[in-house]
Amino acid sequence: MEIWIPITIAAAFLQNLRSMLQKRATGTLSVNGATYIRFYYAIPFVWIYLLVLGVQQDVPPVTAEFLLHCLLGGFGQIAATALLIASFSHDNFAVGTTFSKSEVALTALVGFVILGDTLAGSQWLGIAVSFFGVALMSLRGALASLFRGNRALLLGILAGAGFAIAAVNYRAAALSLAHGDFLMRAGLTLAVSVTLQTIAMGAYLLAREPGEFTRVCHNWRSALWVGLLGAAASAAWFSAMTLVNAGLVRALGQVELLFTFLTAMWFFKEAISQRQIAGAVLVVVGIWLLL
Repeated sequence: MEIWIPITIAAAFLQNLRSMLQKRATGTLSVNGATYIRFYYAIPFVWIYLLVLGVQQDVPPVTAEFLLHCLLGGFGQIAATALLIASFSHDNFAVGTTFSKSEVALTALVGFVILGDTLAGSQWLGIAVSFFGVALMSLRGALASLFRGNRALLLGILAGAGFAIAAVNYRAAALSLAHGDFLMRAGLTLAVSVTLQTIAMGAYLLAREPGEFTRVCHNWRSALWVGLLGAAASAAWFSAMTLVNAGLVRALGQVELLFTFLTAMWFFKEAISQRQIAGAVLVVVGIWLLL
């Protein structure tokens, strides 16, 4: 088994745990505040991780191209995370996450445009099958959302586009570095990106929601876990995307949906239909075709 596969599955599992904690945070924080804790409280963990890597090998020099890709990826992820959390308030946890999975096909397309990354025919088939599974799981909820004037569908798709832009730019940033193994390239990209995100969004909160920044600090006990899980998940995502096509990584990452449904049923007591279960099976078949 290629190493990027277990790394990606671990990333999906950790991301689901982080999303669960962020959903709970919306009870005491605004959407922007719940988004910010994912970056603010990840700072110490990502830099400690980079320092540990730096003991083993030299840190590659930072270039203008690297910083540009980090900025584009960082702002894409901020927007996507905020949109995803906002979608939770318009529908249930599983449906909100499902809508965002439009990112898989979008990542493959953006990766081809920016980096020239390509996928084999069977891998495109896997993406198509899993996308059909996602559509099957969310179709009724999407139509109901539209008829109700619910914005979960639109917010989820926009979140998917933001995650696609972020994934490809993070891969581009890591590949632009002059030297280092995949862990070092991914670790440096992660540390710089999270730092830029924390500064930019922190300035926004202070200017537009000053009281929210105070609430973010007061919620440190639960938010610290969001930061730790977010840092670990991102380190895994970045490492996998440094090794292979970002579209392939995000496609396999749809295994998160299985974790999401279990979380929705066990923790949030949300009902899951037979149609959604059938869609999950198709997602699994699509992942099998990818590999």
